[in-house]
Amino acid sequence: MSDKVVVIGGSGFLGSHLADELTVRGYEVVVYDRTQSAWLRDDQSMVIGSLSDTELLNETIAGSRYVYHLAGIADIKEAGTKPVEVIKDNILGSANVVEACLADGNIERFVFASSVYVYSDQGSFYRVSKQAVESLLETYHSECGLPYTVLRYGSLYGPRSQDWNGLKVRIRQAVNEGKIEYPGTGKELREYIHIKDAARMSVDALGLEFANACFTLTGTQVLSSKELLDLINEIMGGQLEISFTDSVASAGHYGMTPYRYTPKKARKMVPTTFYDIGQGVLELIEEVHQAMEEGLD
Repeated sequence: MSDKVVVIGGSGFLGSHLADELTVRGYEVVVYDRTQSAWLRDDQSMVIGSLSDTELLNETIAGSRYVYHLAGIADIKEAGTKPVEVIKDNILGSANVVEACLADGNIERFVFASSVYVYSDQGSFYRVSKQAVESLLETYHSECGLPYTVLRYGSLYGPRSQDWNGLKVRIRQAVNEGKIEYPGTGKELREYIHIKDAARMSVDALGLEFANACFTLTGTQVLSSKELLDLINEIMGGQLEISFTDSVASAGHYGMTPYRYTPKKARKMVPTTFYDIGQGVLELIEEVHQAMEEGLD
């Protein structure tokens, strides 16, 4: 049996860490993305392509055992200004990946990266796209027999994160400007999960007990935005100027909690061992410092 796994969107934050975890566990990993991965290992292969290139998707996925789909527009702020692009990339693009899996006919599991925003009334077109694809997968399963797993990720943080990542934004401002301006009240709650913990659990989700169901992946460390900023301030010597704008759900983000309704019941996955938030923040601060010194930030 082939141990080939294709990671669609494998050049990104979560995708690159997931690809690494799969490789460590002995899988033959193929990264499919529209941009070259900066973290591609020598024992991984790379295919440059878009979600609209159905022929290339079919060729890449052929002979795979598992397919992870993480690609699409993920920045909520960007998604709010590009509804047509979100529909094309996140919804129609996802359908193209699913059809390629059905064309192969032997895919044991299609794993879709969703978000806790599916529970929320925030998240703009990003949230809508995740809800739509989840519904598509349920129907593809019932009508075509495609085995799937939906993973709804909480607040991810850690190395390789995008510039718009919430925690990365605060740390970059702290390092570069000596202050943090937070668009909120300080009471917003987030269940932070380190990216490596998320990648590990994402591979664990290939187990049979996770088939044809939805799971929420969050950390065990729940912090308010004030507690998080106080932690960053303490690690950086206590000299930061911290302010709040007292705006709720700024730029489409939820405030205290995303839970407004449930599109489909989901069980929760939390790591039994995990990266401590303080250690994770320290590592991210060091990464931002290094990037600044190298002229990359």
